[in-house]
Order: sequence, then structure tokens, then C-alpha cells
Amino acid sequence: MIEEPRIDIQNGRRVAIVHYWLVGMRGGERVIEALCRMFPGADLFTHVADRAALSDALNRHRIVETRIGRLPMARRFYQKYLPLMPRALEELDLSGYDLVISSESGPAKGVIAPPGAPHLCYCHSPMRYLWDQYHVYRGGAGRLTRALMPRLAHDLRQWDVTSAARVDGFAANSSFVAERIRKYWRRDADIVHPPVAVDDFAPVARGELGDFYLWASELAPYKRPDLAVEAFRRLGKPLVVIGGPDATVRELRRAAGPQTTFLGKVPFAELRARMARCRALIFPAEEDFGIVPVEIMASGRPVIAYGRGGALDTVVDGETGLFFPEQSVEALIDAVERFERSELSSAGPDACVARARGFAEPAFRAGIARALAGIGA
Repeated sequence: MIEEPRIDIQNGRRVAIVHYWLVGMRGGERVIEALCRMFPGADLFTHVADRAALSDALNRHRIVETRIGRLPMARRFYQKYLPLMPRALEELDLSGYDLVISSESGPAKGVIAPPGAPHLCYCHSPMRYLWDQYHVYRGGAGRLTRALMPRLAHDLRQWDVTSAARVDGFAANSSFVAERIRKYWRRDADIVHPPVAVDDFAPVARGELGDFYLWASELAPYKRPDLAVEAFRRLGKPLVVIGGPDATVRELRRAAGPQTTFLGKVPFAELRARMARCRALIFPAEEDFGIVPVEIMASGRPVIAYGRGGALDTVVDGETGLFFPEQSVEALIDAVERFERSELSSAGPDACVARARGFAEPAFRAGIARALAGIGA
């Protein structure tokens, strides 16, 4: 039995916010927090919610799970139930809501909105394991999942495109994601960058700067930490690596040079201090958006980034960072050497901080307001 929603009225508008799953506080959940500040009376709908892992700001809202949340061990193995999620979304009763906002990266946009309720989808990314990264995910899956994926993914792709047609308007978190929305769903999207807590970061005086470069992110294979570790082994320059998991740290440490330091996961105060003191952030990933480069710029430091993905929306080449053209050790080495010969290596923090300010929450709120106006909401 699906739980009946309670209608909460805020400023005369009854709002339902749909998110794929609420099991931690990462970039997608920070977007939901910002939406909840815009619509304090909104109800949240999701497949699975782990309230112990959520912020107080989210826990203040009523959270309704789909039937996925009642399946065995759903809070741990929710992604295993992906084939059941489309139908679970369509079972949600949103009758009586005046506005629906879905947050899409896993299945969320497929709810059936009431006839008079505009539906805006804020898209972090079309599901990469169905589209552009399908073969990567399948190649890394276990034997059973690898055998089942072709049929399951085929059916999910058909539903994914069909459900995109139900949405009144899309907002993409970057130009890169807007291109994928156009490619796979044949829909246009407004570009509304996600909110970044830029006020949590600040530059330090020039005399406090260090002589090290910084990697700060999850050590996932697609983020290419291996490129940074090998490039700095060859360069013989100091690199500080912040992030886990521990197993990946152990693997990378075996390939690293003596000038590379692995700190694992660190408290926020230390992360903030390292960001403000580094020479530059090393960012070889192709991200949908990428919050860390904005946080580094808010700390007054530049970014050496792979010139694809969300970095093209955030970093200004030659002003707040440098791009390199391919994900290779040689290209990254060349970028570091160009950086050290450039004026960027000795520039003050003003340009970086000013650029980061454009990604603060007020800009996100204004972008969402424009996107809603565009669909008559």
C-alpha cells in the first residue's frame, strides 16, 4: 500500500520534490536542500530514505518512500532494485499538488504529475549506466549483472525516453549535461548550475601558501587519480591527495613517487586549509559539473583541469585555471609546466574568488525561478 501524501501549502502553492534516493549528503542532496529553502512546505518523495544520513534541513520535511523502500535491505542495496523503480514512481499519487520538481540522476522524473501541475526536472545527468557509460558499467559488473544488463537496460532506456516526454521543462546542471539531454531525450534544457557553499571557503595571505599541488575528491576510477599520481611521480613535485576509499589509496601509493602524500579522508577544517594553501587543484576528471573546482576557486586558488565536462562551465582558461586537452599523463605534465611558467602561478586570489561567487545559492535560486517561469509555473 502506497502511503497517501499529505498536502502542505506554502504561499498558496503545494509542491512535491522527487529525488532518486536520499541515503547521504552529496551534491544532489545539497540541491534538494536549496529547493527546500525555496519551498519550505514541500513534501519529498524518494525511492529510499535513510534519515540518519540526512541533514536537519531535509529531515524537517515529510519524506515519502516508494515501495522500493520497503523491500529487503533497500537502504544498502537500493541500486539492485533499479528495474523496479519506474513502476514504483508511477504508483506515487501526487494528486492535489500544484507543482512537481524532480531531481534526476537515478530514476525520479517518471512520476505522473496531475494535469494542471507543471513538472520541472532538474537533471544532474541522464542515467549514465544506461547511456554514455553503459559499456563501462557493464564491463565492471559481476557475472550475473553483466548477463542481465542488455535486456534490463534496453527496457529501461525505452521507459527513460518515454518518461522524459512527460516533463514540461528541463534544467541541466551544466552545458555538458544539457548536450546529453538533447542527445538522448531530444529535449532542450535551461542551464542552472547547482549551488556551491562558497562562503565556507576563503583565501589565505600569500605568505601562508604552500608549495604543493592538491587532489581532493573520491578516488573513483573515472576521476583518473592515476594520471595525477603518475604525472607527479615523473615531475618530482609535491602532490597532496585527499580522499578515499582506503583500498584505492593503498593501490595508488604503490605507484606514487616520494613527493606524493596521501591523507585519506580528512575533517572539513583540514580540507579547507589545504584548498586555500595549495598551488593549484589537479582535476583530470570529466565531470557532469564538478563542485570541487568551484570550492578551490572560492579558496582563491586556480584549477588545472581536463578540458571537457562541467569544468568548461566553471573554470576560465588563462584566468582561473588552465585546461589540458586529453586524459593522459603527458598532457597533464605539460599543463603543470605551462602553469608554472604562466602569470597564474603568482596571481592573487581575486579573479578566482569572483568567479566562484557566481555559483553561490542565489544564482541557483534565480535560475530555478527562470526555469519555472518558462513552463508557466
